[in-house]
Amino acid sequence: MPRQLPLPLLPRAEIEMDPIPDSSNAVARTWLGDPGSWPSGRLALHGPEGSGKSAFLAQAARRLGLRRLSGPALRGVPEGAPTALDDADCAAEEPALFHLINACAAGGHLLLMAGREPPSRWEARLPDLASRLRATAAAPLAQPTDGLLRALLARHFARRQLRVEPAIQDWLLARLPREAAVLAEAAARLDRAALADGGRVTRALARGSLAGLIDGSGSGGPEDGWEGFGDDSVATSATPSASMGTLL
Repeated sequence: MPRQLPLPLLPRAEIEMDPIPDSSNAVARTWLGDPGSWPSGRLALHGPEGSGKSAFLAQAARRLGLRRLSGPALRGVPEGAPTALDDADCAAEEPALFHLINACAAGGHLLLMAGREPPSRWEARLPDLASRLRATAAAPLAQPTDGLLRALLARHFARRQLRVEPAIQDWLLARLPREAAVLAEAAARLDRAALADGGRVTRALARGSLAGLIDGSGSGGPEDGWEGFGDDSVATSATPSASMGTLL
């Protein structure tokens, strides 16, 4: 029969998944749970790529009623208001970040920021800005644990109603980069591949659909870790109508 091609599906609503509690984010969760303890009402989340900074910042913004801004778009003289600033360490204009910090402090507004390094290490040519950043409380986010990555991948599959055997999830987690965005993309690719192929994901289909994502440094033989899995044992997708857009 003719090959079925999946049509692009827009999500029914903008969905942002809440971060999953884990030992790697315990310190940040403690800080975020008590905004009254933030010195001068200011806190900076920091951690490596894929540690969940943006997810925690988005969750806090929803819970605390913070407007959301992006560092690379921060220019001019921002008005003081409760704010969540992602990629604050990449602010387009240092004076704009300085004005935002001062405006939030003067108005008694919460300011939550996120960056890769602690704020004391952010590049700041303005001495007054550097001083404000050194005085900002820092909440670290570590690299996600294996348990967190497993739970996150399983949640992506569940939201797409894509059933994947635990052994195959183990294989994927051993080879995919340890980043939430990559896990989301892997689930999306497997979902699209399953729909296009009639609802089943074979071994060959899984390997082909994840080309460019899977770490090729694994130490497998000719089957590269797939021993014991027949072409019918990779995953099964739900009906096409249950498919959802990419969830990050």
